[in-house]
Amino acid sequence: MSVLIQRLKQPVVRVLAAFSGPRIVYGWRNADGTWCPHTRVSTHSCVEGRDKLVLQDHVFIGHFNRIDGSNGLLIEEGVQVTNYASILSHSSHQAVRVMGRRYVNDPNPQGYVRKATRIGAYSFIGPHSVIAPGAQVGKGVIVQGFSFVSGSVPDFAIVATREQGKRAEVVGDTREMDRALLERHPELQALYAQWAGKDHLRRALNGGGKASAAQKGVA
Repeated sequence: MSVLIQRLKQPVVRVLAAFSGPRIVYGWRNADGTWCPHTRVSTHSCVEGRDKLVLQDHVFIGHFNRIDGSNGLLIEEGVQVTNYASILSHSSHQAVRVMGRRYVNDPNPQGYVRKATRIGAYSFIGPHSVIAPGAQVGKGVIVQGFSFVSGSVPDFAIVATREQGKRAEVVGDTREMDRALLERHPELQALYAQWAGKDHLRRALNGGGKASAAQKGVA
């Protein structure tokens, strides 16, 4: 399918999806004109602030997510966002709570958070997760479902919210998870190294990807 047909198909599919239900649309064009032919975005995910949102190629965004690019959001190559997740670059809840009725007419509300957010390459965002404004999620990360992520997440971390209302903690390392599959299918090792790097491939194969004690609870 040509790029032109893909671009013409997008608006038509989105209109039809209002009657037929959610659909995944192939192809995404960023505000700077960059075309990502392998990026797939649901017709039923809410995408805000597209002028400051950058999706790289091979990104997948499933149904019923909120993608907030209003203050800068970079979702790098190969990221998977499942369903019912919120990836945010602003937060108004504290400002609304403390300012009450004055909030709506104030051009610079107190407590309003504006921070750029980044999701690193080939990370996975589980369902019903919240990525807070300003979060910097490393590459190769798994965010387990129902997690609240803020701050920085190390590359290749597995993070989860162990206690309701608390932010996610590092509970594992995806390189440990990938080891058996990479050993069973050595033809995949070069592909893994292309985005992860040769050092991380070695760590995965040698079982050296265990998160250090200093990384625990960093998310």
